[in-house]
Amino acid sequence: HGDPRKVIHPTDSRGQFCGQQGTPNEYPGPPRDPRWFLGGSGPEPPPRVPLPLQICVSRCPDRYLTYLTAAGSPASLGYYRDFCTPEYKGPQKAAPLVLKDRECPAMLIPSTPLARRCFPAIQAKKGVIMVGNKTTYEDGWGNHRNVTELLEGAKKANVVLETRQLAMKIFEDYTVSWYWIIIGLVIAMVASLIFIVLLRFLAGIMVWVMIVMVILVLGYGIFHCYMEYAKLKGEAGSDVSLTDLGFQTDLRVYLHLRQTWLAFLIILCVLELVIVLLLIFLRKRILIAIALIKDWLRAVGHVMSSLLFPLCTFFLLCLCIAYWASTAVFLSTSNEAVYKVFNESACPFSGQTCQPETFNTSNVTKLCPDAQCLFAFYGGETAYHKYLIVLQFFNVFMFFWLANFVIALGQVTLAGAFASYYWAFKKPDDMPAFPLFSAFGRALRYHTGSLAFGSLVLAIVQVIRVILEYLDHRLKAAENKFAKFLLSCLKCCFWCLEKFIKFLNRNAYIMIAIYGTNFCTSARNAFFLLMRNIIRVAVLDKVTDFLFFLGKLLIVGSVGILAFFFFTQRIKLVQDTAPPLNYYWVPILTVIVGSYLIAHGFFSVYGMCVDTLFLCFLEDLERNDGSAEKPYFMSQDLRKLLKKTNKSQPDA
Repeated sequence: HGDPRKVIHPTDSRGQFCGQQGTPNEYPGPPRDPRWFLGGSGPEPPPRVPLPLQICVSRCPDRYLTYLTAAGSPASLGYYRDFCTPEYKGPQKAAPLVLKDRECPAMLIPSTPLARRCFPAIQAKKGVIMVGNKTTYEDGWGNHRNVTELLEGAKKANVVLETRQLAMKIFEDYTVSWYWIIIGLVIAMVASLIFIVLLRFLAGIMVWVMIVMVILVLGYGIFHCYMEYAKLKGEAGSDVSLTDLGFQTDLRVYLHLRQTWLAFLIILCVLELVIVLLLIFLRKRILIAIALIKDWLRAVGHVMSSLLFPLCTFFLLCLCIAYWASTAVFLSTSNEAVYKVFNESACPFSGQTCQPETFNTSNVTKLCPDAQCLFAFYGGETAYHKYLIVLQFFNVFMFFWLANFVIALGQVTLAGAFASYYWAFKKPDDMPAFPLFSAFGRALRYHTGSLAFGSLVLAIVQVIRVILEYLDHRLKAAENKFAKFLLSCLKCCFWCLEKFIKFLNRNAYIMIAIYGTNFCTSARNAFFLLMRNIIRVAVLDKVTDFLFFLGKLLIVGSVGILAFFFFTQRIKLVQDTAPPLNYYWVPILTVIVGSYLIAHGFFSVYGMCVDTLFLCFLEDLERNDGSAEKPYFMSQDLRKLLKKTNKSQPDA
């Protein structure tokens, strides 16, 4: 039922496409640029008359002209005929009847083409709004009007016109700087690889430097708060309590109170004390987390193809997006042209649907001689058209399901590859020849149902969130505060539920890759395994989050600063090499966003590696005891740190 041409090409007042082959408005002869002219039978249409006349034309008008003026001049009328409907036969018909039957617009206004449509050519000269170098125009009914009356109707069009000019300048910047942008992204890729390699040697240093810096910053904050508290002693008004002062819009007022700085001082002291106590009691956990991260970086080195695997996931996600978008366009354009009866006098058939082909032979024209069957809108009254919104929601649901399935496939593939590294007793000799391809094959052959089920659960929650956002949008104008409060609570709850399900799914997919169990069993085992080691999970999670944040900040920041100095021609060595630009921020922002995506892609692989090997590590500790029958699979360095040994193969 869909016709994507409705999105791209304009139509006239009868719902017919402008300038398309096989349509009544196809233009013969040499190729011309058909556009949609927005004319009208008057600025304010009479009651029960449709919107102003919309006519397909081959060019936009370039002058002021009314039909009454053109009808008295053969030369002007020849020009005016280009903006009339095919039913117009000439000046033989009285001018009032021509305008009444909507065969020609009442007036022409100088216009400019935009997106295959004609909009008034509004411009400002010395602060005066003008159209075609005039400030007034005749509306075709003998009235003189100010061009500012056209301003409101064309305001959005001017925004679009300015946007198009901006887009053209941005496109020009891309054409002269694309190769430098690619060089910047390559630098970001190399920097990401270098950072991951350096983590093996600098992870411990960076974590401890961060901890010391936090303690020092909090210590300085305590000192500063105490100095401000002492300085305000004896000053007038500084001893007023916060409760007596009440709420003040100017927050700077609170900084003149001793009680404010005392509250800051107490809060910072409590934070400092908590951090110091955590360091005392969790120092061994932090050391283990750092050792785990450094040790597991070797897994990425043995499965280097995993760094390129996000490209496969990205390609599959693009296919999902393309399928969803094309389906949405076909659904949204599957409406039919609806024609309604319009008339000026009273008529019992006014507003009813009609068919233009049979309208002239129907009883409507006999009872209502002035009635017309005109295009009203795109729609439909069948069951299919009534439930289009339901089909759109189903399309959104399928998009979420497919996208989550693709992401799950990528996660279980990476988890399978890294798990094969951990459970190899002799690393890397006991690993498969191609661990990533082996894991991908296992995922498709044995675990498709589990991935589909996990993706389905997440997709249902995401669709519910979309429905809640839709309801929130529809209820914005409502004054029911309870409904808004309830909707906000539901949105918050389902946001939290989505985050929890994503966390649960990720760990369930890891257990699927390790054991091959179904989704529910894997999710339960992963959840209880993590709960039994909640402190280790929290410490490792925060340490890795900090390292990833630091890595992204360093990569994006350094590449962004380099791009800024290069494109603003502040590097003297390559000052003449930088291309001339309309907006230097265009390539800079592109490099920054691209660098973040590249760094995120690399670190997402490393994050999956850490999560997988961590679950393997916990499983190894719980089910093995170092005996000959149940040896530990962890590396020798980790066994030394944890004081574990394999009895059959004692450590040197």
